[in-house]
Amino acid sequence: MKPFSIDIPQSKLDDLKTRLDQARLPAPLPGDDWDTGVPVGWLSELVEYWRTEYDWRAAEKQLNAYPQFLTEIDGQQIHFLHVKSAEPDALPLILTHGWPGSVVEFLDLIGPLTDPVAHGGDAADAFHLVIPSLPGFAFSGSVSEPGWTRARIGKTWAKLMEQLGYDRYGVQGGDIGGAVSPEVARSAPDHVVGVHVNGGPNLPPMQMSDEEIAELTPLEQDRVARIQAFMREEFGYIAIQSTRPQTIAYGLVDSPVGQLAWIMDKFREWTHPRPTLPDQIIDRDRLLTNVMLYWLTGTAGSAAYVGYAMTEWGVQPENSGVPTGVIAFAHDVCIRKYSEGQNTITRWTDVDRGGHFAALEEPELLMADVREFFRDLRQS
Repeated sequence: MKPFSIDIPQSKLDDLKTRLDQARLPAPLPGDDWDTGVPVGWLSELVEYWRTEYDWRAAEKQLNAYPQFLTEIDGQQIHFLHVKSAEPDALPLILTHGWPGSVVEFLDLIGPLTDPVAHGGDAADAFHLVIPSLPGFAFSGSVSEPGWTRARIGKTWAKLMEQLGYDRYGVQGGDIGGAVSPEVARSAPDHVVGVHVNGGPNLPPMQMSDEEIAELTPLEQDRVARIQAFMREEFGYIAIQSTRPQTIAYGLVDSPVGQLAWIMDKFREWTHPRPTLPDQIIDRDRLLTNVMLYWLTGTAGSAAYVGYAMTEWGVQPENSGVPTGVIAFAHDVCIRKYSEGQNTITRWTDVDRGGHFAALEEPELLMADVREFFRDLRQS
């Protein structure tokens, strides 16, 4: 385990500027709207902002304000932030991002969670934070072997916390992080005091009978309808990334505009409310910093491979027995009855705002739910 600081060579930034200067955008398709993908009119403006105004060095400085480290576990490099609270009784908490996210997702949570008093909270709610980059993502680097399932990543996170000397800790995550976090508890149930996820620990069944749907609440029926719409209208990226991640990687690691469009498509679809442009919900600089971690490390293919070429989708894992809390935002499609068999749900909160990228869209709401969920588990 060794300290790490981000220091991107200027030559890489110069190369990016050259590519943006010479970018060749496609002709707009009829209507130039989101139904056919990211509109040329909207993306061209974001590319121009990236080219002329975005400041990577400022973002780099912001990230480097937090202690970062590299370690190796099971032959894989793991990058992580490790931000300790000054409060002596702080609870260690590991935060796991998803795709197409990164550790950038959690920047607005670091201060309030590690130093609650300075942010209007109670010292008793303080956390020591461990925020790793998933294997295959950003500064964790590409994976060199198969088998990086969510269960394996969960075991890796348990080993990371053991390396750091943490015997009792909590876990939190969304998207891939929401699938990995329960696996940490299954790997180390005697060490994980609680699992908190946004978006749910697993999805409802893809196929349901009309009778089964009729038994659901109106909110749950809406979630089923949106799952069905997703399978009709948005499943293409999963089909590509889970079957041909190497092929899509050529375009994404060679074209910054291609990488930007691939990620922005998901930020538009998964932020809430959907008709609102993603840069009106999340700060443009934060969106671009997230994209930069993919671009500068060339990990688009590896992230796609790890994120979606997993073998356990549809597998029903054993219940760890660890208390689990769920916060479901307006965009989310989780349904409690389909999560209770594999998880000990002790807290479930449905809210009427916010999207898939909870830590970026609704950091205060997410923070409050995390604090409240772990409040009674700290001394358990």
